[in-house]
Amino acid sequence: MYVGVRDYIHVVDLAKGHIAAMKKFKDKCGLQIYSLGTGKGYSVLEMIKALEKASGKTIAYKNCPRRSGDLASVYADCSLAAKELGWTAQRGLDDMCQDLWRWQSNNPNGFQ
Repeated sequence: MYVGVRDYIHVVDLAKGHIAAMKKFKDKCGLQIYSLGTGKGYSVLEMIKALEKASGKTIAYKNCPRRSGDLASVYADCSLAAKELGWTAQRGLDDMCQDLWRWQSNNPNGFQ
């Protein structure tokens, strides 16, 4: 069974990371590239289980072989963002899934 690992990040943490990067402009530092993530990889199966927990529903899924070219594990090295921006992600997978489910439940048709 293939289990891809990805660095899921809460949209609020991502927004705060972008704000921290924009504040860095005042230093006239030129081009800087920061990786924003949690620095921790979660498997797709962990994501499914967290969404099931948040929603109280069972999510149907099937195990499939890895797609050609897929990396097994991808997650951010956010140490430069922590050092230079003072930014780190604050929310974990359970928070992400609870907030995702709450938003989706309140907005079943998406943005109107």
